[in-house]
Amino acid sequence: MERADAEAIYDQGREAVVAVLLRMDEQIARLEKRVAQQDERIEQLERRIGRSSRNSSQPPSADLPGGPPKRGKDRSGRKQGAQPGHEGKGRPLLPAWAVNEIVEHWPVDCGCGHVFAEADRVSTGQPARHQVEDLPVMAVTVTEHQCQRERCPGCGQTATGVLPTEVASSAFGPRLQAAIVTLSIRNRISRRDVVELCEQLFASRISTGTIDAILTRAGDALTEPYADLLDRVRGAEALNMDETGWRLKGAQRALWGAFTERHAVFAIASSRHEDHARDLLADTTAIVTSDRWWAYGHLPLRRRQVCWSHLQRDFAAHARRPRSRERPRRSGPQDMRRAVLGMGDLPPYR
Repeated sequence: MERADAEAIYDQGREAVVAVLLRMDEQIARLEKRVAQQDERIEQLERRIGRSSRNSSQPPSADLPGGPPKRGKDRSGRKQGAQPGHEGKGRPLLPAWAVNEIVEHWPVDCGCGHVFAEADRVSTGQPARHQVEDLPVMAVTVTEHQCQRERCPGCGQTATGVLPTEVASSAFGPRLQAAIVTLSIRNRISRRDVVELCEQLFASRISTGTIDAILTRAGDALTEPYADLLDRVRGAEALNMDETGWRLKGAQRALWGAFTERHAVFAIASSRHEDHARDLLADTTAIVTSDRWWAYGHLPLRRRQVCWSHLQRDFAAHARRPRSRERPRRSGPQDMRRAVLGMGDLPPYR
């Protein structure tokens, strides 16, 4: 607004001036609200940019390439790791009882020109040892089970032998089936890739449908052991619990885990919702150590321990936040209690 415009409004009288001032006040309020929203958005984006595996639950694989290194040079200015000229330790040798085969190598000639004969082979000390680890030639062994037919001398009927139950259930042995389950479930290799690996590594003929059948039988066989393992975890005095994103058949899922000193149990659920935490914990009375994910909020405080590693990252993230212009006040025990239990001013884990 120019000065002439302001004078023109003033000349129109008191009501005109009041109306303009009210409109300007409304516009200023809208702008202040918009600026506050933008400031909050900028602060959220700055926190997101500054997130790393060192100050949040973000995995190290998601850290930005240009982020700060985990370790820098020490006070001497040297880089991490072995220095030039450092004497390497090498691989420790296995004891003699763990060696499958020994191959001796005798010297051919001496520096003086003498050529050693077979009669000269008398060891004069401990040999220099070098061990090589390798895989044996792997191929499936095929066992054919023949059910013989025999005529009964009493009635003349022909009887046929019966396959044992463990043999008749599948055309593949337990060790090959265990390898297939490990590749498919533990290593999360696709069915087609497992077929290719079985052909290349084991010279075994198998189809994707057979792999599905093997996995189904393995799941049925593990139902009872899994229930027993779950009971042991729930019956522990203390356990750790965590969850993470998981993809299954192209869809987003969640992998839940509960762990004790001796046992670990996993469960795949549709989400990271509180209902799945309740299902996994059931009626346990154990002290549960976890992060601050809201799904654990139903646990009473006397049975909940916040993970110290997560708290350390939380405080690191809190220290990176822009400092307020207001004069900081001294924190008391209640403030620390709220910070540790709630950490309400920090961004929640998502």
